[in-house]
Amino acid sequence: MPIQEIRAFNRFYTNLIGALDYGKHLYTPYTLTESRVLYELAHSPRTDAADLRGELSIDAGYLSRLLAKFERDGLVARGPSERDPRRQRITLTDRGRKAAALLDERSRQAVGALVADVPERDRDRLAEALSTVRELLSQARPGSAAEPVLRDPGPGDLGWIVQRHGALYAAEYGWDAGFEGLVARIVADFAQEHDPRLERVWIAETDGRPVGSVMCVRDDAPDTARLRLLLVDPEARGHGLGDRLVRAAVDFARDAGYRDMVLWTNDVLTAARRIYRRAGFTLVAEKPHRSYGADLVGQDWRLSLQEGTDR
Repeated sequence: MPIQEIRAFNRFYTNLIGALDYGKHLYTPYTLTESRVLYELAHSPRTDAADLRGELSIDAGYLSRLLAKFERDGLVARGPSERDPRRQRITLTDRGRKAAALLDERSRQAVGALVADVPERDRDRLAEALSTVRELLSQARPGSAAEPVLRDPGPGDLGWIVQRHGALYAAEYGWDAGFEGLVARIVADFAQEHDPRLERVWIAETDGRPVGSVMCVRDDAPDTARLRLLLVDPEARGHGLGDRLVRAAVDFARDAGYRDMVLWTNDVLTAARRIYRRAGFTLVAEKPHRSYGADLVGQDWRLSLQEGTDR
């Protein structure tokens, strides 16, 4: 059992990220636990107090005191849950959303400064190693969440795709509302007119909540499908869900008779690019651009859907 190695890593990493004095480390008045609760509230469309306890494994009394403090500070509002009036729903106020956004920004800057010292050639290896640790230890946890199911979108799910893309990409990459607008147009085009024989959206769901999405639509090029809007919520990462979503879209495109599948992404989305590569996609073109308030490198990827064909 690698007990000593894990304990040594825990001591190293908690010191590295300033976990013992997290507020001072990020120049904010919040502890690591408080920051984690604010993050969950900012990144979940519906959060009950019971959901927070289960997700974060926090003692009920401690969480209650923490939420009471947030309420006194004007960060959250509490009321009966829409799903079960016996449960308590927690929502961020405008002030709470600003505090969560500040924490996201400070955390992103801190991690960016940390990764800046890692040589470019080693960054993919670092990300892959962290993903492996998450995956192995998550599988070992007793009572881990059930495997997500992939289903067609229901009422409200297309809106969820827009909301989650906007919130997550703003939090994780600092992208502005222009990206959310792009996602909204893609979703609106699909909702207004699509051929179910040739186009489809998948929603990944766990415990009745959406945690991922992907879309297959017709491309302008003949006999070509386009993969769009791949998303895996942070709580569902590290379990191969991204691979499952892409595989579902690729299988659908192949069965629908497409000859090729293409996609467009950006170089900063390293986890997504690893998923595309594992699915057999090949990078065919790159072009710098400035979009969503950031300087990016756009990438075109292609996959042949014809068995035995290398194109």
